[in-house]
Amino acid sequence: MKPRTTIYLFVIAVVVLPISVFGITQWYEKHIQRLPVLGPENHVISSFRFTDQTGQFIDNQMWKGKIVVADFFFTSCPAICPKVAYQLKRVQAYADKNILISSFTVDPERDDVAKLKAYAGRMGIGANWHLLTGEKISLYRFARKDLMIVATDGDGGPADFIHSENLVLIDPLGRIRGYYKGTVEGEVNGLIHDIDKLKTEFKL
Repeated sequence: MKPRTTIYLFVIAVVVLPISVFGITQWYEKHIQRLPVLGPENHVISSFRFTDQTGQFIDNQMWKGKIVVADFFFTSCPAICPKVAYQLKRVQAYADKNILISSFTVDPERDDVAKLKAYAGRMGIGANWHLLTGEKISLYRFARKDLMIVATDGDGGPADFIHSENLVLIDPLGRIRGYYKGTVEGEVNGLIHDIDKLKTEFKL
């Protein structure tokens, strides 16, 4: 075999082929491979009704046909919640009319509508991002039974407290499709990538 031919084959084997395989893999993951559906079989988000920072009632019907990113926070949180909010602002900047962000307070006794409205103004939260409050028992049941954001048990009573940095990705059918650490930039990059995959899957 001629030396020049050998060099060409070497370049194809070492450079061209791996790049081609990588490109095909990336295309497949983005356009064809679907995200898993998480939780128990046939699990979908059940009915809920909470109040946002404008005093508007938000329920599960408003999530239908939308991609939703959900998390739990409280306005007086000194460390984790501001970091999560900063990352969620990146999601907000990326979001279009088909994407909603829903942040549920774990401290509804203090986080009333006025407190949430002030927090929204302070954090630069837009119209597609709802800060939600309601009865503590209902909020905590929703966190555990619907979003499954924590594995701890509790009754939503005075001594019960949930604190999680997890973000939950929910598809337009109300199914959980991913969990991400909201304080980690790389994980939120993955969330934004997976939102793209859901937009492709549901043709949004």
